[in-house]
Amino acid sequence: MTLANRPPPLAGKKALIVGVANEHSIAWGCAKAMHELGAEIALTYLNDKALKWVEPLARAVEAPILAPLDVEQPGQEEALFERIARDWGRLDIAVHSIAWAPKDDLQGGLLNCSAAGFARSMDVSCHSFVRMARLAAPLMTDGGTLFAMSYYGAEKVVNNYNVMGPVKAALEACCRYLAFELGPKKIRVHAISPGPLKTRAASGLKDFDLLLTEAAQKAPVGELVDIMDVGFACAYLATQYARRITGGTIHVDGGVNIIA
Repeated sequence: MTLANRPPPLAGKKALIVGVANEHSIAWGCAKAMHELGAEIALTYLNDKALKWVEPLARAVEAPILAPLDVEQPGQEEALFERIARDWGRLDIAVHSIAWAPKDDLQGGLLNCSAAGFARSMDVSCHSFVRMARLAAPLMTDGGTLFAMSYYGAEKVVNNYNVMGPVKAALEACCRYLAFELGPKKIRVHAISPGPLKTRAASGLKDFDLLLTEAAQKAPVGELVDIMDVGFACAYLATQYARRITGGTIHVDGGVNIIA
């Protein structure tokens, strides 16, 4: 079989993409890229208000599964994976692109972050990924790939990132430990660290436009990345071509992370 007539690299793969809010979402870039490379896509939406934005996107990638998921609602993650088991019988890829913190705790600095706000931020942005991995692993009978979205603020102090810095650092550590625990099952785990992008989640950060401008100026490639850059990086990591890459933090930021 020649390269020209080979099936797409993700042909036949089943991919769950969690965290699409609209067409600007990083998760949407992942869904589009993986669909383009042949994967069948399942999408989730946060609530009825979000459904009007996500439903047209689900149609665009011909997603046979579109389900609600609010990770703070008991039982919703379990219900999602029960449906995947019922409709697909297996899962190959799962992308977790969820991050949230209460506004006052996010914008008030780490020193002033409340215990309750810290706990909710950690639960939504980090532990929900651990729960997802626990539910996904039994469905990844032939191995698979798990993705979590991080940011450079997990490694170095980024002004105004505040509580999300420690939360994302914990998320990256979870990826390493899950990669270790799930490796024998041929399940690989990646923390993806995109450069700053204009997403709805990022809009909650103070002076975010300044962060974008600085990143564009520092990037060795001379420009910001977009959601498709992140999506295709994840799509590659989900293919057999990356079958022995796991546990690391992959920067998709135009090289910003190498600049002091």
